[in-house]
Amino acid sequence: MNVKTFALGAAGLLLASCASQNMTKNLKYPETKKVDHVDEYFGTKVQDPYRWLEDDRAEDTKDWVQREVAFTNDYLAKIPFREEIRAQLKDIWNYEKIGAPFKEGDFTYFYKNDGLQAQSVLYRTNKAGTTEVFLDPNKFSDKGTTSLAGVSFNKKGNLVAYSISEGGSDWNKIIIMDAMTKKIIDETIIDVKFSGASWLGDKGFFYSSYDKPEGSELSAKTDTHKVYFHKLGTKQKSDELIIGGDKFKRRYMRVGVSDDERYQILSASEATNGNELYIKDLQKKTDFVPIQKGYDFNTNVVDSKGDIIYALTDKNAPNMRLVKFNINKPNVWTDVISQTENVLSVSTGGGYLFAKYMKDAVTSVQQLDYDGKLIRTIDLPGIGTAGGFVSKEKEKEMYFSFTNYITPGTIYKFNADTGKSEVYQKPNVKFNPANYVSEQIFYTSKDGTKIPMMINYKKGLKLDGKNPTILYSYGGFNISLQPSFSVVNAIWMENGGIYAVPNIRGGGEYGKKWHDAGTKMQKKNVFEDFIAAGEYLQNKGYTSKKYMALSGRSNGGLLVGAVMTMRPDLAKVAFPGVGVLDMLRYNKFTAGAGWSYDYGTAEDSKEMFEYLKSYSPIHQVKKGVCYPSTMIITSDHDDRVVPAHSFKFGAELQEKQSCGNPILVRIETNAGHGAGRSTEQVIGENADILSFGLSEMGIKTLKK
Repeated sequence: MNVKTFALGAAGLLLASCASQNMTKNLKYPETKKVDHVDEYFGTKVQDPYRWLEDDRAEDTKDWVQREVAFTNDYLAKIPFREEIRAQLKDIWNYEKIGAPFKEGDFTYFYKNDGLQAQSVLYRTNKAGTTEVFLDPNKFSDKGTTSLAGVSFNKKGNLVAYSISEGGSDWNKIIIMDAMTKKIIDETIIDVKFSGASWLGDKGFFYSSYDKPEGSELSAKTDTHKVYFHKLGTKQKSDELIIGGDKFKRRYMRVGVSDDERYQILSASEATNGNELYIKDLQKKTDFVPIQKGYDFNTNVVDSKGDIIYALTDKNAPNMRLVKFNINKPNVWTDVISQTENVLSVSTGGGYLFAKYMKDAVTSVQQLDYDGKLIRTIDLPGIGTAGGFVSKEKEKEMYFSFTNYITPGTIYKFNADTGKSEVYQKPNVKFNPANYVSEQIFYTSKDGTKIPMMINYKKGLKLDGKNPTILYSYGGFNISLQPSFSVVNAIWMENGGIYAVPNIRGGGEYGKKWHDAGTKMQKKNVFEDFIAAGEYLQNKGYTSKKYMALSGRSNGGLLVGAVMTMRPDLAKVAFPGVGVLDMLRYNKFTAGAGWSYDYGTAEDSKEMFEYLKSYSPIHQVKKGVCYPSTMIITSDHDDRVVPAHSFKFGAELQEKQSCGNPILVRIETNAGHGAGRSTEQVIGENADILSFGLSEMGIKTLKK
């Protein structure tokens, strides 16, 4: 690999004789004012001295942000190898990336990035084999910070509604275009959030939105979703309200139309787990028929065949099952694919069902007919993560992707009738998987639970406790961390680093029970699992405290914030990214109230309040404690986990840090929670993460 190597490991380690300490002993953080603000919960008073930082529109907040940005940039600029790492990342990033093709009408579409383009471009090829650019998001804005958030074609493929996100915001716009001529044919639909477009023939499409909130649209609470139908050729203000508002108040609503355009399918929920399901028969012009009411289970439609509906559910099946029912008898469900010991997901294509099972976080796939009869078990290229197996009913050729931590994502063409697969697109990455190890181990958490962890590193690694290690996880919202290749981790491993990912509770790796075991009053299981992973790596000699960094984003940012305040002695470095860090007030902003299934709220009960406060990172920062060298990562346009979480946590840590370990707040401008960032923004952030981490671990220079 054509990269310079870090001076890591037992031999040749160049320690900065106080390189870190020299940079930090005289740190003078930006001044942050404190206010006398007190909240009361069940008779307990809680100080909130940095409440003013929640107002993203206030001039004093903007001034504080500018001073923190300047402070962080000044600190990072002093790291001698920061720009070299940025150059390494650009070098390995610069390869052609092509997505799996998909057919719409008479065209085959695919995404491609030449290497360092800010955003991937959507191309299409006609039946004659001529390829052209269809949509180029790089032309949406000067710096590539407006992204293509979604594309929806009508059934004929002659009309398309595509969503754009400006600066990473969850608030999107929908632009309507004639796919044949590529001409915009209608006014832009604005104020769309958590929604795509679901077409009904050539007439128009359904979409969901919220009323624009009073106050800041980046932080104000949104909790009443509404479903509209936009009829082509009319103004948005005339769009028909299909459902929602005061008569049917739900926090989230998704609407879709079945492939045969017979059914309108509505999923409604109050939190990120559990949903109601309603189906309207558009042919018979019925009202919405309730299929599942209440929020105890997750049930979602997979496909329909005439009167028969196929749905994936965890009702009476924590690991999921596929059922079918007659729309005329919606309460009578029959198993098509019964629950097994492994978590199930289902896709459709070529007239078949594809059952994707997850065992210990890795994928296996079975192809079945619509009666659930096994056609074949599909041979995958190795042990890892397979995705795809989706096409229209009559399209027998489809595609799937395969990846793991040391295998760059490769696309395969698959024939649904013959079961044959072949490589379609293999990326030309400067990385040789044969030189690396990806091993899965099982360790024991504090309460005796066995937890799987993938440990990834270059062959020849010495277990001498001196290997820089990133410990990354998430632990929430039923999200599963399956093996996936990253060029950032490739750079880290190529230079002697370890990348370790434990599949801790709160995720979906072992179904609903695993998820629930990391929610509400059991949330600390998640933190204990993460701590135990770090201790395992240290006890086995993979690394030691001096060379360990904790990393996580969003709910994973909470994970890092909670663990670094519970166990500040566990690691040298911490990267809480776009984290939920104020557990007493997270539900007051944007869509935060919908996270209550996982967290509970401080208003629920005295017991819940006390439990949340006992691990809330902002409320657990103590004076006199030496916290790890910390880079808090956030974005100024994050309207999902508002940056106030990170601002307040940074202010608390900067005020109370008792040692020379630096506390930085890295604020990306013109970016959101993560999706849609430009390549330059992503490379810049990761260059800062890797260089800061290595510098704080004592690495002084890079080998030439």
